[in-house]
This record gives sequence, C-alpha cells and structure tokens, in this order.
Amino acid sequence: MKATYKDVKADILSKITKGEWPTGSLIPNEVDLAETYGCARSTVNRAMRELADDGLIERRRKAGTRVRMTPIRQARFDIPVVRAEIEEKGAAYRYSLADRAIVSAPDWLRARLNLSEQGEVLHLLCMHYADGDPYQHEDRWINIAALPQARDEDFVQTGPNEWLVATIPFSDVEISFSAGLADEKLAEYFACAVGDPVFTIERSTWWEGQAVTFVRLTYRPGHRLTTRY
Repeated sequence: MKATYKDVKADILSKITKGEWPTGSLIPNEVDLAETYGCARSTVNRAMRELADDGLIERRRKAGTRVRMTPIRQARFDIPVVRAEIEEKGAAYRYSLADRAIVSAPDWLRARLNLSEQGEVLHLLCMHYADGDPYQHEDRWINIAALPQARDEDFVQTGPNEWLVATIPFSDVEISFSAGLADEKLAEYFACAVGDPVFTIERSTWWEGQAVTFVRLTYRPGHRLTTRY
C-alpha cells in the first residue's frame, strides 16, 4: 500500500522531533522522498506544505527545504459566519441593520487600510441576536473601490459578513483581540450597564493588495472565545 500524505507527514515529523533531522538541516528533495516512501511526488508535496504551514520547516525556491531553527508556534482562529456560529449553539438567529451610509473614509481608516484621500466606504452598523438576546454588535466598513457593487446592496435581510464571504475571497487578514468597557451606545445595544466588560475583535482583510473591509465585532458581557491548536 502506498504511503498517504498523513503517513509521510507523520514520519518526517518523527524524524524532526527525534533529532534525526536537527534544526537547520536540509531535508531531501520531494523526488527522493517520493521514492523513499513509495508514493507520488504530489503526496510528498502536500505533507511538506502542511509541515511548512505548521511552522516546522522552511521551504525556499532553489535553496531547498530545511528544518526551522526556531519552529513557529501558531494559534489559529476560525472566522465564522455569525449566523452559523449562533445556530451551532442551538439558538435561533436574528439579524438587524441599525444604520447604513456611504461616506468618505475617515482619517483613521484611511491610515489603517492605506486608502486614498478620495476613498469612499460603506459604513454599516448591525446587530446579531441569539434566541432574541443581543449577541454581537458589528461596526463594518467596506472599501467601495474594491467592491463597487456594495453600493447597491441594502443589507436589510443579509448581514455584510455573509455577503462578503459569498462575494470575494481574501489573501491577507489582520486580527486583534481586546477587552473593553461598554460605552453608552454599546450598553444600549446590549441592554447592559455602562462600564460592563465586553470582548472585541477587530479584523482587516485584503485581496491581492487592496483593502476590502475593516470590522469591529463587539460581544456581550460574558462572551467566551474558544480555539484549538
């Protein structure tokens, strides 16, 4: 039976962790590895790609593949569609658009996303509910230059995140997490007290070098984020 990419990956990982292939050492090329494992080169390639994504090896054209001197530990976070996130919890989902406006990009947003001075953005304020209770407040900015069709979307029935996922991919993403306190506006949205702790995720996405969107997602007091490594 031919080795699968999981077999190849596991064996290479074993060699690295046991020190047979120490940090900085050059790993045999894919052709030689395919012959060693008795499998197709594409099988080896997939195993190597996953090991590179895991931060254990470094692949460079013409320089070959080496075991990283300092393996990168990566924490990975899903970017879920909030509807699916709520429904997976067994709750009923409801969406509400609070405000929609096309405006000139404010200075802080232009600086953050490298937008032009004449750049227009679609600004959306939305609420997402689980079983009727406030779940997530969405403060969204969409770059009109990247997605001119956003002008014609009213976002009354479908939230901008679902629309963006269906409309355009992303090539780069920046995510930050922070704890904060509810101001008067957020307290009104969440039906909580001013100063209650809230959890915020800020996310910027780009497609082939052009900024697509910036969003600030704020969750009600008591929200918990869980991820796996």
